[in-house]
Amino acid sequence: MTYFNPGTSCPDPLPYPMLSRREALALCLIFIVSLPAVTTRLYASDEIEYFSWLRSIAFDRDVDFQNEYQYFYDAGVSRDPGFHETFLERTNEVGRRVNYATPGPGLLWSPFYLIGHVVAIATGAPADGLSRPYIAAIAYGSAFYGFLAVLLSALVARRVLGHGLAASVIVAIGTPLLFYTYIAPGFGHAASAFSVSLFVWIWIHVRSRWSVPGAIALGLSGGLMGFVREQDVFLVIGPAVDFLGHAWRSLSASRAERTGNPLGTAVAGAVAFLVAFAPLFVGYYALNGQLGATDTAARKMDWSAPHAFSVLFDLEHGLFAWTPLAIVALVGLVFLWRRDRGIAGVALLMFAAQAYSSGSVDSWTVAGSFGQRRFIAITPLIVLGVAALLTYARAVWPRRAAIVVIGLCIWWNLGLMAQFGLNRMDRQKLTLADNARITFIELPLEAPALAWRYLTDRESLYKLPRK
Repeated sequence: MTYFNPGTSCPDPLPYPMLSRREALALCLIFIVSLPAVTTRLYASDEIEYFSWLRSIAFDRDVDFQNEYQYFYDAGVSRDPGFHETFLERTNEVGRRVNYATPGPGLLWSPFYLIGHVVAIATGAPADGLSRPYIAAIAYGSAFYGFLAVLLSALVARRVLGHGLAASVIVAIGTPLLFYTYIAPGFGHAASAFSVSLFVWIWIHVRSRWSVPGAIALGLSGGLMGFVREQDVFLVIGPAVDFLGHAWRSLSASRAERTGNPLGTAVAGAVAFLVAFAPLFVGYYALNGQLGATDTAARKMDWSAPHAFSVLFDLEHGLFAWTPLAIVALVGLVFLWRRDRGIAGVALLMFAAQAYSSGSVDSWTVAGSFGQRRFIAITPLIVLGVAALLTYARAVWPRRAAIVVIGLCIWWNLGLMAQFGLNRMDRQKLTLADNARITFIELPLEAPALAWRYLTDRESLYKLPRK
């Protein structure tokens, strides 16, 4: 069956654009069974920053994070001189404690946080917004949003290619999304992946007609995307270029052939975007006394993107070294270009936009973090690329070769996760020869024992000394 109309850049609507009931149930079952694997703790300063937005607004009705930072420091969650100097000594332009995170993930976590509050009251735990039920609630909330990102990404691929479940599962376990959904859910990257997946899913559905209601929905989701992670706002460029192409074709057509009002559609989408994005400026103004991030954060940005090449290709910190599945996805998007230049071109443009924004950050290496975590947001694009490659592999390549390559990419990700968690690698960078030896030679023998230990005695893994 053909899902593309060669005469247009827009795919014909599929007769069954949604996942089947069996596929949806399979994904839900995988998610439910995986919940015991969620680590319900905070351990890094970024997690504390995201969480502090939610806790301070919900309980203190302010954006003064002194008590949240002090609590986590005293509790030993992040007790080191660097954390104390940055968050308990340094102040911003108006004398408040600095916070480099956005409030968006806290907004998405808030329903789960409310459940945590109910659980705290019911179980007698401290109902202070800081006790274990609250931390567990936002951890499971991140897992839920990671699941939604995978589900929406599958729907995007199915809309374009007719299938996407297998590709979405592959990406879920073959990229750092797995780590930041189950091992370190407090970072907010799962929420970012969800917001971008929602944006891409809406774009795929509205681009064939570009109605005013569709533009409003796309604008609202784009604003939410930027509110959750402000650098993701650059991804708006892809659908914006796609719309400009539609508008040009519409204006170039004869009066009788024109459909809709491109200008009115653009205004509606832009206004909706600003409405959804504006709360970020409100939050920044309340915290920093200005409509933007603190000057310390602004100085870390160089918009000439001097690290755009390194953030992809560097062998110690680059995306492709940490996550070779991204290469597979890019190859798939190139193949998709031969079938649908509109969708493939926008996807590649959005990928480049993410490389640009990540390469503009002074701390582009994200050293000390697992992988190039800033690329987790483009999960739906990676799923689309993998699905496209699987489509091409069925027709041309030996299917076994594609399965072997994808399997190696998945095991590489799992192996690095194990090494990172066990302190058996340099957390500041990859050492490819050593990491490959451990991943492909040593870990296969240890994998069953490590998996059981993770499920039954997880804390012992985190306390292992560096070797």
